Formats: sequence, structure tokens, C-alpha cells
Amino acid sequence: MKEIHNIKEIACIERLENEYDLQKASLLERKLRLMSDENPHLKPLRNKLRDLIKDYEDRHWSDLDNISDSQIKESDTANVLIENETVFIQKRKETIRTKLKAHNMTQQDLGTILGHPKSYMSELMNGVSQFSLKDLVIIHRILGIHLNHLIPTFLQPETREKVNSSINKLNNPKIKLKNTETV
Repeated sequence: MKEIHNIKEIACIERLENEYDLQKASLLERKLRLMSDENPHLKPLRNKLRDLIKDYEDRHWSDLDNISDSQIKESDTANVLIENETVFIQKRKETIRTKLKAHNMTQQDLGTILGHPKSYMSELMNGVSQFSLKDLVIIHRILGIHLNHLIPTFLQPETREKVNSSINKLNNPKIKLKNTETV
């Protein structure tokens, strides 16, 4: 699954490719379930995610006798990574809300500054859609929130593997991917 920056990109996804994709899709599906009552236009995206999840689970988890230890480990690792991302998004949301309150601003006021409608601000704050780098820099400069509290530094397992493989090819012991994740 390609990295989703905007939930409308879900429509372009053909299939989930790994456990991280499955965990991310499951998390988004749960968030969309909560948001789709207020925003009925989100229901088709939620249904698409449910279909993608079912397809992946049918392909990888339906034969209980052939589930490998490495598959379980990959699932556990993806789960921890998604949990870390969820905690980060919740802390970021709380930090932004606290700073907005201190500045006598609402989430809608911030949306006006960023040029986003109210419903999209809700998607951003809840981690359903991703803030753009420009949005985060503006929030940083207006509300005085440190960028390390606004920008997640999590890497998908596939990305970490590719970077580590490239570093190994360079054969330079001074270069190392720092692990800031708890997986």
C-alpha cells in the first residue's frame, strides 16, 4: 500500500501488500467508522478499506496451519509501529488543542489560517489525512510547537530495510540508521 497522505488516495489502492499495510488500513477503517456518521462521503472509502482488509486476510491468514513464525513476528512489529504512530498522533492533537486554547483559537480558526475546511481539519487532527509539511511549519511558527512534536519520524519496515540495505552496501561504519522507534 502506498503511503496515504489524503484519505481520497484509498480509492487508488489495489491491494494491501504487507502486515504494516494491513494494520494501517485497519486503523484507518476504525477512524472512518467513527467519522462517517458526520461525514457520509467517507463511507465508500471505509467500504473500500474493509474490502482490502478482507482480501489481505483471505490471502495471508485464512490457512491457520500455514501461518509462520515470521508472519506472526511481522504482524507484531507492524502492530507496535501502528500503536506508536497512534500515540504520536494523539499527543500531537492534544498539544495543538492546548496551544490553540492558550491563543484563544479554535480548530476552525487554524483551518482558516491553513486554508482547510472544518471537515478536513478534523481528518488532519485525527490522523486520517496527513498534514502537509507546510501546514506543520505554519503550526510551528504560529503556535510555537517544536517540530519534533509535529512531525512523526516513523519509518515503515520496508523503508527501514531498504535504507539499511543501502547503508550496508556503502560499507561505511560511520553511517547508521538511528532507531527512534521501539520495535
